[in-house]
Amino acid sequence: MPRNKFFTKFGSKLDAMDSGSINSYIHLLSQEYGFMESVLNAIREGIIVINNSYNIVYHNDIAKEIFGIPDDFSRLRISALIRGIDCEEIFALENHTAYHEVEILYPRRRVLSFYAVPRNDSDEKEFATLIFNDITETYDRLNSAAENERAQLITTLAAEVAHEIGNPLNSLYLNLQLLLKSIDSDRFSQDDAKEMIVESKSEVERLDSIIHQFLHALRPTKPDMQTIDIKGVVLESLTFMRHEIEGRGVTVNCLWKDHLPKIRGDVSLLKQAFYNLIKNAVQAMPQGGTISISCSADERTVFVDVSDCGQGIRQEDAKRLFSPFFTTKSNGNGLGLMVVERIVRDHGGRLSFESTIGEGTRFRLAFPRPGSRIRVLPPPSEKSAISPGNLTENNDKE
Repeated sequence: MPRNKFFTKFGSKLDAMDSGSINSYIHLLSQEYGFMESVLNAIREGIIVINNSYNIVYHNDIAKEIFGIPDDFSRLRISALIRGIDCEEIFALENHTAYHEVEILYPRRRVLSFYAVPRNDSDEKEFATLIFNDITETYDRLNSAAENERAQLITTLAAEVAHEIGNPLNSLYLNLQLLLKSIDSDRFSQDDAKEMIVESKSEVERLDSIIHQFLHALRPTKPDMQTIDIKGVVLESLTFMRHEIEGRGVTVNCLWKDHLPKIRGDVSLLKQAFYNLIKNAVQAMPQGGTISISCSADERTVFVDVSDCGQGIRQEDAKRLFSPFFTTKSNGNGLGLMVVERIVRDHGGRLSFESTIGEGTRFRLAFPRPGSRIRVLPPPSEKSAISPGNLTENNDKE
């Protein structure tokens, strides 16, 4: 219940109470508030509640520690803590499955994952709750352990690839064998031969894709960074996939400004990332549909969004989406999104997604603009009403 409606309701009750009842009622409210305050301060997640003006109206002790929130936060906006956060999008969420990561530097470096929970009742959505998890230790441990796990990953990848290439190789062998028999027989059919050649070509392309993904996962290439126009890379990726897109009955809508900032990147690697995302979007809509691709930017970051109108990603699958060999497709190899995440990370960027079951999925790639620099600001004084923001070079706008 919004605060003004609460006090209106509370005030109407006071008129019907004697002084003893009023004291008892206020005491009960105080106890309930104290209990909830204790619960929220006991949990390990940082909790921040913002109003529809994006001001912080509540935070628990963990959130205060994570962000260094001053005692007086009456004028503090969430954008001062997380630069580039899209508050309008948070209040627009309803039944989304969304996962975001952000890196902050103040009061100390942390990598956080967070979920947004907007208020959803008969009244207008006036408040939203942000729930933060500190994943710094896990994030750093995974990065430092990468080399130690390399040998095991190579073994696992090789075994999986050996299994994956079995089916297309068998199909290719059978089609070529049938084609050879057809040529030697008196009942040679040009149409049948053409069909077998097309099928063989498809299997060769499938083999090429599996091996290509395997090599990217096994031996990630160091990016050859150049100043590039991200729109041109997207268009080249779409052109490469044009026949497959049209053959599946899929249309593509592109939206971007004429003068989008350039970024530093490796064209071939970024093409691979966009190819994987677009291919996933196409396969998510077996009956056809629309893919929307948009490019935008703020003062520090260039964003590329790839959206489909497919079945969406189940909540139980979301956490495993970038794990090797995890796939929800019958013919998938589970390496595509892992490769995308690695390419984006190697460009100093971040990858996130939002998905709604039955409506579709949007992947967002965020790349730092050239010349972005980290600004280290002094800590706030105890009397400061506005806390300095936590600025990093690679904040996700989510």
